Amino acid sequence: MGLKSIIKSFGPGFIIAAVVLGPGSLTTAAKIGSTIGYDFLWVILIAAISMIVYTNMSTRFGLMHNRSILNVISEKYGRWLSMAIGISSFIATLSFQFGNNLGVGMGMETLTGINAGIWPIIFTFLAIILIFYAKNLYKILEKIMMYVVIIMILTFVVNLVFIKPDIVDIVNGFVPKPFSKDNLSELAAIAGTTFVLNSALYQSYLVQNKGWGLADKAKATRDSNLGIFLLALMTVFVIATAASALKPFGITINSASDMAIQLETLMGSYAKYIFAIGFSAAAFSSLLVNAVIGGGLLSDGLGLGQSMEQKVPKIFTMIILLVGMGTAMYVASATGSPVYSLIMAQASSIMAVPLIAIGLFLVLNNKSIMGEHTNSGYQNILSVIGFVLICILVYIMYDRLIGYLSSL
Repeated sequence: MGLKSIIKSFGPGFIIAAVVLGPGSLTTAAKIGSTIGYDFLWVILIAAISMIVYTNMSTRFGLMHNRSILNVISEKYGRWLSMAIGISSFIATLSFQFGNNLGVGMGMETLTGINAGIWPIIFTFLAIILIFYAKNLYKILEKIMMYVVIIMILTFVVNLVFIKPDIVDIVNGFVPKPFSKDNLSELAAIAGTTFVLNSALYQSYLVQNKGWGLADKAKATRDSNLGIFLLALMTVFVIATAASALKPFGITINSASDMAIQLETLMGSYAKYIFAIGFSAAAFSSLLVNAVIGGGLLSDGLGLGQSMEQKVPKIFTMIILLVGMGTAMYVASATGSPVYSLIMAQASSIMAVPLIAIGLFLVLNNKSIMGEHTNSGYQNILSVIGFVLICILVYIMYDRLIGYLSSL
């Protein structure tokens, strides 16, 4: 298989990787690397395995059916469940979206020197124009996100190569270690950077848009696994960069631009711009696709349309874009701490997703829906472990989110 054929075989997995690895993920990773170091790499491994399990479940459904998964859930288990999942997904994407807007502002200000406050407005309205006027939105998203992921990989690898982290320290980071209660928010946030169930659920829609069927199962599974692997790998790259370059000097990250500026001090001016390019690419991709996912799942959950080409999903997508933009501008001015806001957004997003896990589990274990392609025993064990992880993280975050909201 030639390089061109390999590139053509990828699609939905790259879109999921691009949307999940947004500015909230990168800021959280940089913050954790600069303060805690490598100690939470094992959390990324567990979260990535859980994400692979649920994304593969969603992929299998998309390969088998032309109908959407929320449509099937509505028929088999009641409209109330599909509505609850759609609304939960909408809430989760809203939590991410204001972080995406904060990230757009921070990244572009570092690149251009222009005030961060203007960039969320510019990017939000560019996204709205693309969503309402682009023909065949899926193909456009697929191409854009593939290049975005490549840009992110290259920029983060270049920084990592010049920093030369200790490989032994990285390997040791994948061994679980005790952690302080004070680090629970960071632990939940770093898990939330990788294990994003509304994105896993939307994989089935992307597979259907791609036009893949059961004959493409191997290709689709490879695409899904590669996307999650790259997502986890890039998170590790950013943590390793911050842990190697910043933590030894006691440098604390207060914004993405701080990360870029500190890299500039340690490695030269090019490092600042390389990191900012990768960060801005992550912000743009996540801002756009995250809104498409939230709008599409809410619309389908309510029975108002599932395709990204239909009017109602586009309207809900626009609402997410505008609310995310407005919330970001308020939170940034009210709290004065965009990094803490991003971390809390990353962590709080997991509170809306247990229902998504339940919906996927029910469908993928229903023989009348999946036939011989229901979950195997080990897949069910791994999916239950992933669900338990989500429930633990939700429990951890409840108190902390209430405290955060009361401080606004």
